[in-house]
Amino acid sequence: MTDLLSVDGAKVAQPLQPLAVVLTSAENPYRVLQWLRRSPAARLLGRLVIDPGGLNHESLDLLPERAATAYVRGLLVTAGILPPCDENLDLLTNWVARTVADLQARHANLIRDARRRSARGRYTYAAHKGDCSNVLAAIDFLNWLDSQHLSLRRLQQPQLDTWATDRPTLRSRSIPFLRWSGARRLCPPGLVIDHPASQLPGHFQADDDARNELLRCFNDATLPLDVRVAAALVRLYALPLTRIVELTEDHISQDQKHTYLAVNQHPFVLPPRLARLIDDQLRHGTPQHSTTAGRKYLLPGQSPGCPRNPLGLADTLRHHGLPARAARNTAMMDALVDLPPMIIADLLGIHPKTAERWATLAGRNWSDYVSSLT
Repeated sequence: MTDLLSVDGAKVAQPLQPLAVVLTSAENPYRVLQWLRRSPAARLLGRLVIDPGGLNHESLDLLPERAATAYVRGLLVTAGILPPCDENLDLLTNWVARTVADLQARHANLIRDARRRSARGRYTYAAHKGDCSNVLAAIDFLNWLDSQHLSLRRLQQPQLDTWATDRPTLRSRSIPFLRWSGARRLCPPGLVIDHPASQLPGHFQADDDARNELLRCFNDATLPLDVRVAAALVRLYALPLTRIVELTEDHISQDQKHTYLAVNQHPFVLPPRLARLIDDQLRHGTPQHSTTAGRKYLLPGQSPGCPRNPLGLADTLRHHGLPARAARNTAMMDALVDLPPMIIADLLGIHPKTAERWATLAGRNWSDYVSSLT
């Protein structure tokens, strides 16, 4: 490690000593030795050490967006050498910069200005992917305007309807850009794209299948521990994978009798079997250098200090015969049998309108709960 983190191979510079501590504190040194010999991240880190001025977020942003870059950034943040950053917001920022590089200047400026998301509150990986899709829809819309010899200022509702009709998969993704353009008077007022009708979920499980899969999570020791934990949370609490990967040890609490999970604000009691699985995952399934800024993720990702990618987790669950979508839909319906939708929205941190749609599908209504309070 001294060879890697020093210019002369004799001594690790003082600013990099916390990083040396992080990398040499692993329980299994052979894995670290293998990382030193073979990992592109180790080679990149060695090159950056030669130029200490390159050990900052700005310099890392200029490098190609590869796994090695993300890994090195995570290591430096974990060691406290760099301040924490919003990884998902950085992904969006860098992606937008690359995407607009080949656009006409006037289009590129519009897209940059329209990137409206900030680091307020939760900015998840799913939000990052959704914003990327919104940007692509806006680019397609601007290119279509050029092909029709139109501009935003000359756009009329019939022309907008034509574009939206011809591109059903993009119409809802273009709404944020249209609203942004209207608020800044870049297009005529009153232009609208109607939201497509919400699609009700169509994938569910039979009761026996749902029960048997939950029992597998609790009892099948041949399954990876992280798979058992994630699949059980989906099946018991209808949590989406995007929310599960954000869980940290701070969401878990205990008293003398129970273990609690607080997904939104209010903790609820975990079944003893699931509590033991989560405890094992936090103690044995979390890499040594996964903690950043006090966050120890329940399901850590490959890059230090980052949670697991929900898309990759979904693939892993399917590989082990525990797919998430139908299981979550079934769990949500089961929950609404026992609890009012207002409670579900509050416990799980979902939007009230989402809970209302689910309640309607389940044959219940908000008025049932409201009337019970009056």
